[in-house]
Amino acid sequence: QVQLAESGGGSVQAGGSLRLSCAVSGVTDSTYCIGWFRQVPGKAREGVAAFYTLDETTYYADSLEGRFTISRDNAKRTLFLQMNSLKPEDTAMYYCAAGRGGGYCRNFNSPSWPFPYWGQGTQVTVSS
Repeated sequence: QVQLAESGGGSVQAGGSLRLSCAVSGVTDSTYCIGWFRQVPGKAREGVAAFYTLDETTYYADSLEGRFTISRDNAKRTLFLQMNSLKPEDTAMYYCAAGRGGGYCRNFNSPSWPFPYWGQGTQVTVSS
């Protein structure tokens, strides 16, 4: 069973940085897409970024303007989301999710590709 656990959220002032972690277990091969998503109460969930484990291709939402970066620690089976130049509108619950196959990554922002495995989320709050 694939399991994901996020950590690293917190409160930060605008312009600051945070690094979120997603610990992944139960993945038996290297063909998974790990995605980062965020959601604000009352709004639709938004895809932030995705990482394809097979070839380490990364995907980002255009709206991020290059402020976020995905990286991986293979030994610890952990995926990171480095978030810089944070804005109040980045305030949300952040989730990591997993799906088998590159299609999840290529379509990470499409509601037609719902990721099957999800963590419980970590809250990020950015104050102005």
